[in-house]
Amino acid sequence: MSGTRLLFVLLLIVSLGLLVFAAQGHHQGLLAGATLILALASWSLGGVWRWTALVAYPLAFLGSMLLVRKGHVFSPLELAGALLMLAGVGWITLREQGARTELAWQQNIIAALRIGSERLNEARDADGIIKAGVNILDKLAIAPNIAFVAYRQGTPYILSATGVFQQFLGRPIQPSDNDSRSVQADHWVAEEVLAMLRRDDRRSYHVMPVYGRSAAHLGVLILTRPVVHEFDEQEKSVIASFARLLGAQLGQWHAIRELRDANELTLKSLGAALERRDDETGGHTQRVVTTSLRLARRLGWDEEQVQALRWGAYLHDLGKIAMPDSILHKPGPLDDGERRVIQTHTTVGYDLLQDLHFLPAETLDLVRYHHERWDGTGYPAGLRGQNIPDTARVFTIVDVYDALTNARPYKAAWTRERAIQEIRAQAGKQFDPNYVEAFLRMMADQDDAKLVI
Repeated sequence: MSGTRLLFVLLLIVSLGLLVFAAQGHHQGLLAGATLILALASWSLGGVWRWTALVAYPLAFLGSMLLVRKGHVFSPLELAGALLMLAGVGWITLREQGARTELAWQQNIIAALRIGSERLNEARDADGIIKAGVNILDKLAIAPNIAFVAYRQGTPYILSATGVFQQFLGRPIQPSDNDSRSVQADHWVAEEVLAMLRRDDRRSYHVMPVYGRSAAHLGVLILTRPVVHEFDEQEKSVIASFARLLGAQLGQWHAIRELRDANELTLKSLGAALERRDDETGGHTQRVVTTSLRLARRLGWDEEQVQALRWGAYLHDLGKIAMPDSILHKPGPLDDGERRVIQTHTTVGYDLLQDLHFLPAETLDLVRYHHERWDGTGYPAGLRGQNIPDTARVFTIVDVYDALTNARPYKAAWTRERAIQEIRAQAGKQFDPNYVEAFLRMMADQDDAKLVI
């Protein structure tokens, strides 16, 4: 027990003793003073103790009446004073209780906002942000039924929910009447969503739109209660605060996604334009992107690794932009000097990408090292085995396979079977043997799927 709490316990004991003494001696002034001290001590202790003075004073006063000296009659003023004392202590106790409840509510809100900010920041996508926001709002116990509704391709859906709304998760919300209008406004959406519930589950409700940056409409929060208890201004203020927090986080995620989509489109377009210099028929970049991503997902890579691989596949031959046409389009084999020039495309491409700071290291590794060999005889650094970055080890198998199975100015296209035999033969020499095994299984599964079809 802390020193302060011990002091209040001692005050409570002393004041109770004074109450007994005052009651026995019919000392009304001492009775009132002891009651005030008892009230202060019990309020500070909190819990059930805060009601001690409100119970002890009338008991002490009644005891004083029972023990009164013979012939003494309590005057109306004494009775009025006792009632006023009791009313005053009761009013202050209730007010103090309300203040404590208000303080606890505010502390709960602050904690929820803090924890909410952390969890919203940890969310990896829009669905995760929405779910985290609704769950945090649910913990405040403002309403048992909460739904977040947003549009997907022009149709509103309940994307996250608590309580009775959970049964409608993922269900499109359509107008309940038979006309052809669309549900494209918050009040219509709210009406349709509320109509999905039984009347007993929506006796009270509150609707709060959610906006992101530049007042972009992102969705709407709908809260309902099964009791007739209107949402007060404080509760509406808290809901509005969470709506702003949720909107800010969703808005930021949408902005990042739009930036990533723009980056993706830029890199994809750049890769498609570059391949025209080296492959007049086109299609090489898209083929190696598609196949390498299939292989990466088969290997269990996470989405960040997959994205790094995809961007590297778009840009892997960027350095060829600096290669002379006489070398790049030479119909026959390259001599030693020409080969040394063409091999610089890996480092040239790597250097050209240094100013694109949004590119992850794994993407740059692929561009620089996709011509390294498992046995250490590749270029530009002669890396060996697992010293070669993962993205480069995966991509080089796909890149070589595509080069073998498609015609080039200096060679005809190989058959699929011959190319697969060459990939198998190069396991442990040019390629990572584990990745080769995964690649061959993937190609076999693809063949089996074709046979089934």
